[in-house]
Amino acid sequence: MARVFAREGAKVMIHGRREDAAQKLVAELGEPAAFVVGALDDPAVPAKLIRETIDHFGRIDGLVNNAAAITRGNIENTDAELFDRTVAVDLKAPFLLIQAALPHFRKQGGGSVLNIGSINGYCGERNQFIYSICKGGLMTMTRNLADAHAVEGIRVNQLNVGWTLTPNEFALKMKEGLPEDWPSRVSRTFAPSGHLLSPEDIAWAAVYFLSSEAALINGAILDVEQYPVIGRNPVKESAAGTLS
Repeated sequence: MARVFAREGAKVMIHGRREDAAQKLVAELGEPAAFVVGALDDPAVPAKLIRETIDHFGRIDGLVNNAAAITRGNIENTDAELFDRTVAVDLKAPFLLIQAALPHFRKQGGGSVLNIGSINGYCGERNQFIYSICKGGLMTMTRNLADAHAVEGIRVNQLNVGWTLTPNEFALKMKEGLPEDWPSRVSRTFAPSGHLLSPEDIAWAAVYFLSSEAALINGAILDVEQYPVIGRNPVKESAAGTLS
């Protein structure tokens, strides 16, 4: 997202936990970029991120809540500590970031928030129990704030992202025992196009929602996925053939 935003002419404040990675990306992007380092499960970091953005650039026009703790676990093996840590990053941090940005948006006469959710927010996989709950809560937050602040010129939208081949996703599936060429083996049940979504696919959708071209879109939840999530009904098959 940072690369695509910068190519489109945006000034970008990058946030992450690794200073070396942030420095490398800022060096790649050049003058329009800066960075803030901090872990979002620390409730002081969101306000710091917004404050340093204002101090560096003088204003903030858009906020993308993209960070997430993609934790594994079902209701039986999710303990209170994992629950709290996942909620802190996936739900509480977006709330605190938006809360810190709102006064600046009001002062400027408007602004745009884009929350990055997941199709897991509709129900979710069994082993992504608390992550799915957080993404469902994020949808409600998106719609609530879009309704509450529309008259102030503040837009809040959300992308519910499907299966995307990020470096972390590749490494996770390798850790779970899949072969190195697993992305080329993904069934068309999950990827009708024959390949998974890429980070750049999501970035271009984000550019649109933050741009003036989407100025009248508010409170929208867009499923960035290769099939309709609601109402999907794949063919049921058995060794004997198609079941009726």
